[in-house]
Amino acid sequence: MKKLIFLIFTISLFSCAPDKLAADLLIKNATIYTVDKEFSTANALVVKDGKILEIGLKPELELKYDIKETYDAKGNTVVPGLIDAHAHLYGLGLGLQNVDLVGTTSFEEVLGRVVAFQEERNTEYIIGRGWDQNDWDAKSFPTKKELDSLFPDTPVALQRIDGHAYLVNSKALQLAGITSKTKIPGGEVVLENGDPTGILIDSPMDLIDKTFPEITDEVSTEALLEAEKICLQYGLTTVDDAGLNRNIIELIDTLQKEGKFKLRMYTMISNSRENRDYYLQNGTYKTDRLNVRSFKVYSDGALGSRGAAMREPYSDMPGHFGAMITTADSLNYLAEKIAASEFQMNTHAIGDSANIAVLRAYKKALEGKTDRRWRVEHAQIISPQDFSYFADNNNILPSVQPTHATSDMYWAEDRVGAERIKGAYAYKELLNKAGMVALGTDFPVEKVNPMYTFYSAVARKDLNNYPENGFQMKDVLTREEALRGMTIWAAFANFEENEKGSIEVGKFADFTVLDKDIMKVDEKELPNTKVLATFINGEMVYESE
Repeated sequence: MKKLIFLIFTISLFSCAPDKLAADLLIKNATIYTVDKEFSTANALVVKDGKILEIGLKPELELKYDIKETYDAKGNTVVPGLIDAHAHLYGLGLGLQNVDLVGTTSFEEVLGRVVAFQEERNTEYIIGRGWDQNDWDAKSFPTKKELDSLFPDTPVALQRIDGHAYLVNSKALQLAGITSKTKIPGGEVVLENGDPTGILIDSPMDLIDKTFPEITDEVSTEALLEAEKICLQYGLTTVDDAGLNRNIIELIDTLQKEGKFKLRMYTMISNSRENRDYYLQNGTYKTDRLNVRSFKVYSDGALGSRGAAMREPYSDMPGHFGAMITTADSLNYLAEKIAASEFQMNTHAIGDSANIAVLRAYKKALEGKTDRRWRVEHAQIISPQDFSYFADNNNILPSVQPTHATSDMYWAEDRVGAERIKGAYAYKELLNKAGMVALGTDFPVEKVNPMYTFYSAVARKDLNNYPENGFQMKDVLTREEALRGMTIWAAFANFEENEKGSIEVGKFADFTVLDKDIMKVDEKELPNTKVLATFINGEMVYESE
């Protein structure tokens, strides 16, 4: 009798039920971290027309919707589409076509890779990137002597991993017109016994760049598509490219509109006069996949090449202060011009002298304004009294790269000493002052893998679990803070928090499926986390084999 009553009830329930609502995609059997204000979780979500329609439990959603496609997460973790808040996607793609020097442990290995590359490619100009003398037994800068012997008639330009120094041969110096008398503010032609060694720091590198073979649209397109493929494999759905010229920005827009390039891009416009004149006159530009609303400025160089501008001399090079690439007066001028527009000013600042120059310029230009979200990119070494500049009505935000801390920790204190290192890579202090930190990698300076970003932020260790107790653990981030930094806070830094950065109804259906629960798994397992699938606009743009 009871079974009969239950059957009648069930039939009547479904006979009275309304028609199911149409939907495109159901994600089910997942551990979903929504990264909303409450950091709530769910196990299923529904997508329609590229946006999240509902979040909840699988049974109720399956009953409610007529689903075209279902993705069974099989208990794996789903997070909002990961955002890299500071990277060089186009640079990554171009680098794939040049000599890869990343991971070389000696200058001899560098030379070996260059020779092998040229034997295979026979290029008219040999270009490479990725060497780091700090990883060699002999930690001094190399010279052009060996390159001159190997390549007397072919120009060679090998960029240091941070992008702030070149090693070039005599042929490259000749083509660029660089001699011992070449003096350019904001950098250095390194000399030995009165002659160029082949090492160029920051500004003089531009003279070398001008002699490179022209890059065609075909080469640029290949570079963008190859770099995009890598990013999608690592679960990135938005990349902030820190410095692009107008022609590459417009090429990205074209490829996206043709459906050939799915990755969302937040682009910072390279700070050239030509770019400024065009974009300040024409204003910001935005589509669903492209956001052009900031200028990228360099205030100084890098710590590894001692180009970062310091208030006091380097601890390991008496009398040397580094250099400002953009002077304080020029920073003030640029800030005033950009403040009169809708654009952000996003400025690279490594040394404590560069950081205070940028912070003062921002503070002055934004007086009386709120929520301008101007970014200090790297914010790497800051004097204790200067952190307070970040507590300024969302006018000034920190954009940092956790893997820089764990890459530099072996030698950074040698550069700046025991006292100044306390204000370096201070992500927790920046978070406490600004209320958020946007996290990125700066690839190809660091690896693309955002799980390395997460691990470095929460463990402050390298991939060999060094140091055992972590590096400067006063500035470690919690797992929740790190995930917010890679999603909703990065979106906020882009003025995009209402459309992405969390899994909430109405936002873009961008999410990343991981094979480990990064909020709970053992710390040592974090770097080994793999991406199972990447979704943009509800479309699966990558699935692991």
